[in-house]
Amino acid sequence: MTSLPQILLVEDSQRDAELAMDALEENHISNDILWVRDGEEALDFLFARGDFANRPPGNPAVVLLDLKMPKVDGLEVLRTVRANPELSIIPFVMMTSSREERDMVTSYELGVNAYVVKPVQFNEFVEAVKTVGRFWAVLNERPRNSS
Repeated sequence: MTSLPQILLVEDSQRDAELAMDALEENHISNDILWVRDGEEALDFLFARGDFANRPPGNPAVVLLDLKMPKVDGLEVLRTVRANPELSIIPFVMMTSSREERDMVTSYELGVNAYVVKPVQFNEFVEAVKTVGRFWAVLNERPRNSS
């Protein structure tokens, strides 16, 4: 039996991360969810270095990426990953509170697959995460050699 690829959640807000993980679990997403708190940790995981040097091989099914974070922001994570041929196929969904046109345009120029503005209302946020998780982790077809 093949195990499902992880969902990588990159979010510096503990509250938003917990809400996102709860929403994914509530929607019966079977993929393991790995939460990292900043872009530096995300890059360490994706490039299997630092604390993640001995992680099992394979790419996540999707990366849910916050835009504004300490250390390394979401745009720099996206820029770095898209420059690497082995990782460039990973789907990225920017989940951010930023409605700034510049942030959205830059995200798409760097190869983000979707840009979702976090709703302020709790129920709307949970529904947005459920929809994103279901699409990217369940419905989206991935090339066989992408993990």
